[in-house]
Amino acid sequence: MGTRSEKIEFIGAQGVALAARLDLPEGTVRAHALFAHCFTCSKDIFAAAKISQGLAARGIAVLRFDFTGLGHSEGEFANTNFTSNVADLLAAVDWLRQNREAPAIVIGHSLGGAAVLAAAGSIPEAKAVATIGAPADPAHVSHNFDHAIELIREKGEAEVKLGGRPFTIKQQFLDDIAEQKMQDSIANLKAALLVFHAPLDSYVGVENAGMIFTAAKHPKSFVSLDDADHLLSRREDAAYVAEVISAWATRYLGETGEVATDPDLKAAPGTVVVAETGTGKFAQSVSVGGTHTLQADEPLTYGGNDTGPSPYDFLLAGLGACTSMTLRMYAERKNIPLEKISISLKHDKIHADDCETCETEKGKLDRIEREIKISGDFDNDTRIRLLEIADLCPVHRTLHSEVLITSRLKD
Repeated sequence: MGTRSEKIEFIGAQGVALAARLDLPEGTVRAHALFAHCFTCSKDIFAAAKISQGLAARGIAVLRFDFTGLGHSEGEFANTNFTSNVADLLAAVDWLRQNREAPAIVIGHSLGGAAVLAAAGSIPEAKAVATIGAPADPAHVSHNFDHAIELIREKGEAEVKLGGRPFTIKQQFLDDIAEQKMQDSIANLKAALLVFHAPLDSYVGVENAGMIFTAAKHPKSFVSLDDADHLLSRREDAAYVAEVISAWATRYLGETGEVATDPDLKAAPGTVVVAETGTGKFAQSVSVGGTHTLQADEPLTYGGNDTGPSPYDFLLAGLGACTSMTLRMYAERKNIPLEKISISLKHDKIHADDCETCETEKGKLDRIEREIKISGDFDNDTRIRLLEIADLCPVHRTLHSEVLITSRLKD
């Protein structure tokens, strides 16, 4: 399922505008979720973005936002604390409740996970709560600036570097995290709980997951993230979390809800419509004939987020699919016992000087290498004939023929 993203803004607990993004599926919205990011991070950190987009691709709309003073939100981080973070989270819930529907799933990463546990009791609509690398006690975050605690207590505040960026931490922040009583909040959850944690997490030890899990009542589940790091910086780890949350939460969700459709992404039969998703620099949703929705993007090395195949990947896929289908049709018509077809394709650019049979004499030209693997009980002459038939597939012939492309601006 394709996804799209909308920029959102709402007023937080301290009366300032908080920046948010709503990741939506192109199709039926099964449920809404809220994602709270880690300490001093933002809604756009890799894990938050990938998990949210992964859930949206599975039909779950996700609102992720920047806490006061972080990311693109207004306000001063120095004037915030854990209590204000929880209040910001509840303000985000109110926005969803008033503009979409209240979140049935609440997800928190690291300190955001602790905030979710503290806030969940105030979200009656929440049916499922998931934490990722969360501390059992918000005071755990103070280890990030242990060297400055004495100075904070002496001066009332101090500037510390977290993740290479300067932040002012005040005494009120230390006092607030010291007063939190998380055990009661965890024990009184009125929702199913899913705890993710990596055994080798060097920022928040896995013993925190054990304390959260022990304090919670059933239904509760634990999923080990094996060798993932705290920030889930590997794509496969973030994708795994999204997949597991989607499957796990299904048990606790009711019927599917509204249908989310983008008016710019309605393809009539026989047409293809492509529109930006807003989730990255190059990410696109592709609607084919109004019945199929795909994702397109560029790889990380080209500035994309790699949320889908690149344009040239789609080109190769079209040629490969057409080649395989053409061979299958020919084999059936000629009663050839063709068992299986596999097509491997690769695109690159070569210098014209390196191609003796090409008409282009200067500069570079496109080259597509197509390797065809066929299996079945037939002789070598039949294999050679099948290779010849591959060159007759319609897409192959289109690529070798003169193609007229007309473009116009839509009113």
